[in-house]
Amino acid sequence: MSGTAVPEPFGARLRSAMDERGPLCVGIDPHASLLAEWGLGDDVAGLERFSRTVVEAVADRVAVLKPQSAFFERFGSRGVAVLEKAVEEARAAGALVVMDAKRGDIGSTMAAYAESFLHRDAPLFSDALTVSPYLGYGSLKPAVDMARENGAGLFVLALTSNPEGGEVQHAVRADGRGVGATMLAHLAAENAGEEPLGSFGAVVGATLGDLSSYDLDINGPLLAPGIGAQGATPADLPRVFGAASRNVVPNVSRGVLRHGPDVDALRTAADRFAEEIRGAVTAA
Repeated sequence: MSGTAVPEPFGARLRSAMDERGPLCVGIDPHASLLAEWGLGDDVAGLERFSRTVVEAVADRVAVLKPQSAFFERFGSRGVAVLEKAVEEARAAGALVVMDAKRGDIGSTMAAYAESFLHRDAPLFSDALTVSPYLGYGSLKPAVDMARENGAGLFVLALTSNPEGGEVQHAVRADGRGVGATMLAHLAAENAGEEPLGSFGAVVGATLGDLSSYDLDINGPLLAPGIGAQGATPADLPRVFGAASRNVVPNVSRGVLRHGPDVDALRTAADRFAEEIRGAVTAA
């Protein structure tokens, strides 16, 4: 480990950023169709122009940026180099970076994934990482430990917005508790006693409707995809998340990104979503 001091925990830094900038998370999702809409080539040059433009436009005003690692990895080492630069520049501008890589494995392999994204000396060090717990929540322990040691966080897939997710996440265990609910309970235990907010969050889709049967009070953040192109709106947040709305980090990707490559248009779209989300959450 580096000899430098461990930074303030992710949960505390996220709470501060959300209170100061609003809770909006903007995705950096340079898939081929968006590159084409921006008039860019589906190549490394287009990838770099896209990611730099998004960072320039919104990293100084939103709480969180969430690059989707797959859209960079598909270009090989040169794409990963673009991702490294985007992470560095976004964090330098004051945004927290959640790496959307959805890693999940066991033992030394999970530890290696954790070191790739959560060790503060790693080129891809991010403030938090999305992870999959479906090899068993305990398989995430190397990532949990690495996050704690480095002041980082995790977002664990719990109740996702994709329709296929239900066959696993809504399955009922022998003890009568659903699998998704089990993941939420594990996260509540990780965050117990943390103030002002724990560092171990859940991914919970904003498109899922009434979630009152689930205990979303995990004392940690809830990363909520589905705002915009997937059909959910900021006004839906209080209905879906109830009393946990204050800890929701709503993710908007295409709803902001489709306004590029014009930097001012991207900023205007991000500011509008941030204001609508802040108003909806405040009213909850």
